[in-house]
This record gives sequence, structure tokens and C-alpha cells, in this order.
Amino acid sequence: MIKQVTVIGSGTMGNGIAHVFAQYGYSVSLVDVNEKALQKALDTISKNLDRQVTKGSLTPEQKEATLNNIKTYTTLSEGAAKADLVVEAATENMAIKLDIFKQLDEIAPAHCILASNTSSISITKIGSVTKRPQQVIGMHFMNPVPVMKLVEVINGYKTSKEVTQTITALSKAIGKIPAEANDYPGFIANRILMPMINEAIWTLHEGVGTVESIDTVMKLGMAHPMGPLQLADFIGLDVCLAILEVLHTGFGNPKYAPCPLLVNMVTANNLGVKSGEGFYTYTPGSKELVVAAQFASKG
Repeated sequence: MIKQVTVIGSGTMGNGIAHVFAQYGYSVSLVDVNEKALQKALDTISKNLDRQVTKGSLTPEQKEATLNNIKTYTTLSEGAAKADLVVEAATENMAIKLDIFKQLDEIAPAHCILASNTSSISITKIGSVTKRPQQVIGMHFMNPVPVMKLVEVINGYKTSKEVTQTITALSKAIGKIPAEANDYPGFIANRILMPMINEAIWTLHEGVGTVESIDTVMKLGMAHPMGPLQLADFIGLDVCLAILEVLHTGFGNPKYAPCPLLVNMVTANNLGVKSGEGFYTYTPGSKELVVAAQFASKG
């Protein structure tokens, strides 16, 4: 039975995952090497809980109980030693993730399930660096985690059915809707989403339409709540590029090759919301877009 959950990484995804588990009564250990990042994460969680209180979906007492369910640590040895489940939400870098899972395999109790929030990196590869690949699984939450219902549950080649059933049931217990996927590049979500975003960038790059027209067509014509270029900014253009590179390498198919405009924007550190400028420019420290950036037409 899962009672103690460790979340590794206190960034946008990590603090959201910690928030949700704590809100549903789980004891959460939030681990990050940076003490300031941990404090920022707690501040973010508190503000997001305040929004829920304002909306009436949470009482002030439930907010306090949620915060009291979270403890912070700066080392894996402290944070994961008693975990029933670890959810890794570190940066989307294979070398970093493999190193974390090697350490977790030594630190976490034998019964502990090791999950990754990766959006593209192979669960089978991650599991292969542990002595418990049958207990390694993907839990791909969507951003913002407290709001979005989906959890993509990804089975590695050796993930056991029992672990899949446990994580599926757990996802439902924290108010999420699980969707099961097998371990191939991009899984389900990003195998479908990233080529669409990449095609939108190609459409802009080739001068077929402006930023506004491309996003307007997809919002009003296809009933998307957010246009693909604004969504790419929200995800982070560096993350989009990394996932496309995983797809391109994994399948060896040129249809997944990242658009040169995307490559150039990431190289120039125009990463979207996180840097203040991508396909749109943003108010500093806010996700509110100000205006679409101008791109030279090739037409």
C-alpha cells in the first residue's frame, strides 16, 4: 500500500505532483539539491492552494493539511529512504535521469515503485540501470498538474502487471484519469502532439501563415483550447526540441526532424514563457502573452 511518496525535482512539474499527492492525504517528501528552489516550490504550492480556496474547491483547513503533508529534503538518501513510491520529475535529460535511478535503486526500499514523469525518455532504458526493472514505470502528468486530469501510465518492457495496476489505481485515487501506453518514443501524447507543433512551426517558417493566423485556425477550426504555437511556448521550446530529437532518433524517420526555426529559437534562448519570449512575448514573471513575435515570411 502506498502511503509515503517521494517527488524528485521541485520545478513546475515536481511541485505540481507534490501538491496533488499531498492534497489527497499522502505524506510527500519533495527532494531538490537547491534549497531556494524548494522554498520557491512551497510558495508556489501555497499560492495554488489559495486559488482553490478562493474558488471554494478547498477549505483553509484542507490547505494547511496539504502543506503539512509535505517535507523537503536536499538529498536522495534522506528523501527516498522510506518511500513506497518515487516520482522523478527532474530535467528531461537522459544522463541525469539514469544517474538518479541508479541511486534510487540503492536507496529506496525493496518494495518501492520507481516512476518517472518523463515526457519522452524510454522507461525500459531507465529500468535497465536498476535491479528492479519490473518496478519501474512512467507516470507522465500534464501541466498544470493540479488542474489537468490526464496521467499517461507508461509500461517499460519489464514493468509488471501488478505495478501497472497499482499505479493505475493510484492515479484514480488522486483524482486523475489514467491512460495506459507502451514504451515507444514519445509514448502516446507526444508522438501525436509534437509532430503537430513541429508542423505548425514549419507552416510559420515557410510563410504560409502568421503566428496569430496559425493559432486562430487551430483554436476556432479544430476546437483546440490553445493554439499549437502558444502551447509550444507554454511547454518550453527547448522541451519541444528535445522530444522531437528523441522521436527523430528513435524512429529514424525524417518526418520527426525538428524545424530549423525551432532549432534557431532554442539556440537563441527564446524558449517561450520561461524566457519571456518565444512565438509570443510575455509579461515578465507571467504566462500572460502580450503580442505575437514577428517572423520574416519566406513567401
